[in-house]
Amino acid sequence: MEALPILVVHAHSSCNCRCVMCDIWKDREGKSVSEETLGAQLESIRKLGVRWVVFSGGEPLMNKDLPALCAMLRKENIRLTLLTTGLLLEKRAEHVAQGFDEIIVSLDGPREIHDRIRRVPGGFELIRRGIGSVRRMRPEMRISARSTVQKANHAHLCETVMAAQSLELNGISFLAADLTSEAFNRDNSWSEARQSEVGLSPEEVDMLSFEVDTLISEFADEIRTGFVAESPEKLRRIVKHFRAHLRLEPDVAPMCNAPWVSAVLETDGNVRPCFFHEAIGNLREGNLEQVLNSKKARAFRADLNVAENPICRRCVCSLNYRT
Repeated sequence: MEALPILVVHAHSSCNCRCVMCDIWKDREGKSVSEETLGAQLESIRKLGVRWVVFSGGEPLMNKDLPALCAMLRKENIRLTLLTTGLLLEKRAEHVAQGFDEIIVSLDGPREIHDRIRRVPGGFELIRRGIGSVRRMRPEMRISARSTVQKANHAHLCETVMAAQSLELNGISFLAADLTSEAFNRDNSWSEARQSEVGLSPEEVDMLSFEVDTLISEFADEIRTGFVAESPEKLRRIVKHFRAHLRLEPDVAPMCNAPWVSAVLETDGNVRPCFFHEAIGNLREGNLEQVLNSKKARAFRADLNVAENPICRRCVCSLNYRT
């Protein structure tokens, strides 16, 4: 791999939410990527031509070294994106406003539904106050939302768009809940019973289909202008994902080139080609450039057939980046 335009960094292994569709919050180790760890990869980052770093987790704002990490990467003229629950935005507003180019907050519905899914009473209000604090310091900053579609909110997509508007966000995107992978701190794949707690029944899939059609119709302007990030085709793909999970239609992999243009660096040093595939190496074995160009990593990319790979065919979060 000669070029790596995008690097996703899991800044912290724990989270301050207890979301029903995720197991990251069960992590109690609280590992984080330190200034020393990332600093040791700067030469690789330069050689690979990294242009965009996305801080994810866990909750990145729980990492005490995050301001230093941002300052380090800003000197390299790298675009910085923060993926956050939003609960710490108000407390970290000054750093966030100065350190990042954009923010993407998790928004899983209107106030009551969002708080129920996140299992954080008052979470929606904390997001609202945090957005306001950042806006006062940097009014032009792009702040958008990402919503994970699942059992608890599948009938409320339109209300979620209106919630994003009420928060004066710049946009919102939707993706289906991942039900089958070992990502997001799952030691093993979920049991069928656990999947059914987040996935949809056939009747709920029909409701989701109706909700998506309503969203496409009633928020046509928001889709046209990009406030809703997905096209009608991509919104309907969310329905297809849940239908495929119920074996009502086949899994079809999305267009994706993530393993060839991006990588995910985890707090334990593991390097993955994307969120869902197994690690292709660890920083204990060499620097980032060496790991990405190891025999194992090169073999993985050479052998990967996205259209046929079972993990890719169930993907909920694909990337099709044009360099």
